[in-house]
Amino acid sequence: MIEGLLLVGILVAVFVGYNIGGATTGPAFGPAVGAGTISKTVAAGLMSVCFFIGAWTIGRRVVDTLGRELVTNPDIFTLPASITVLFFIGLALFVGNVFGVPASTSMTAVGAIAGLGLASNALDWAVMGEIVTWWLVAPVIGFWLSAVIGRYFYAALNKRVALDQSEGPLVTIDRSGLLPVISFGPGTTRREMVGTTIVVSIGCIMAFSSGTSNVANAIAPLVGSGALEMNTGIIIACVAVGIGAFTIARRTLDTLGNDITALPLTAAIVVATVSAILVISLSAIGIPASFVVIATMSIIGLGWGRATRTMRASRESISDQAGDARVTVGSLAADTEGEELPDIGEEDPEDIPAAADLFNPSTTARVIVMQNVVPLISTVGAYLVFRFVPVFGF
Repeated sequence: MIEGLLLVGILVAVFVGYNIGGATTGPAFGPAVGAGTISKTVAAGLMSVCFFIGAWTIGRRVVDTLGRELVTNPDIFTLPASITVLFFIGLALFVGNVFGVPASTSMTAVGAIAGLGLASNALDWAVMGEIVTWWLVAPVIGFWLSAVIGRYFYAALNKRVALDQSEGPLVTIDRSGLLPVISFGPGTTRREMVGTTIVVSIGCIMAFSSGTSNVANAIAPLVGSGALEMNTGIIIACVAVGIGAFTIARRTLDTLGNDITALPLTAAIVVATVSAILVISLSAIGIPASFVVIATMSIIGLGWGRATRTMRASRESISDQAGDARVTVGSLAADTEGEELPDIGEEDPEDIPAAADLFNPSTTARVIVMQNVVPLISTVGAYLVFRFVPVFGF
């Protein structure tokens, strides 16, 4: 009976990991695949490797937080309870996928485990408070870091970043000797190679950050229950993520329909870097972070900083100038990577498009609502089941 339940638990964990791989490969390597610098197969391979490195090194700290520290009594993680928690994580994420919303797997997982803790009076409120505090603080940090970059450094970055595409392969490999020799392709320029390296490297950093935070969402309940050993659980989760990256992620890489890859290349690099660094930093201290929420605030901050470049700081009324400037995320859409932008205060606000040029307000409202509803589903659903279904005995 126990072996059968464990098999069910592993299958549910694999399902969660499979969906994580499908959902996170697109945001990480969408820009690189969309620009034609790497293939979908290479993107899936890089996603699998970098996710594993992040999970194996830093990710185990987040597994400990969710599986052992978020509740005061780890014994409540019985095998049936662990399977039920994973079920609600998968169910809530499925609801988000149905509505086409990139929901936070970390917030969903924490919600399901918190529901178990509440029902059994074993929730560690201090740990929960620390997690929620960082959930509120991290997006604000992401907003202001991106705003500063948008206002003071975006023009310089935009001038340098350009992904020029030459005819023929990016590199050639000479296998005539004892060791293969890699060199630039016939038409490859140094600028093209640098731009390609940057885009692929950013994807690898995002995949690494996903591993540090998201591996716990698939295996923390089973590790917390003692049904799985930490290293075994990490390997199972990473294999599942890899399968998702090589299969269903191909569709997300095709559509590129997310906040990161819909941006110009310069903006995508800034948002991805800021968000990934914050997620990795929080994972290092055991906080399960939401890349989706941080990235969303980073996009808004970058657009705000970029738009306020039309204002020059002087003795004149800053508030009057701010009232005339259209501070919108749509300001990012006006830029093409590689072009030289005017100095601060020299840009014409009329050249900045409205927010509706980049995103639909009704769609944005739906995303914000669902990003809060999905974790709420996992929390409330888990609490009601654990509280009122007698089989769990809480």
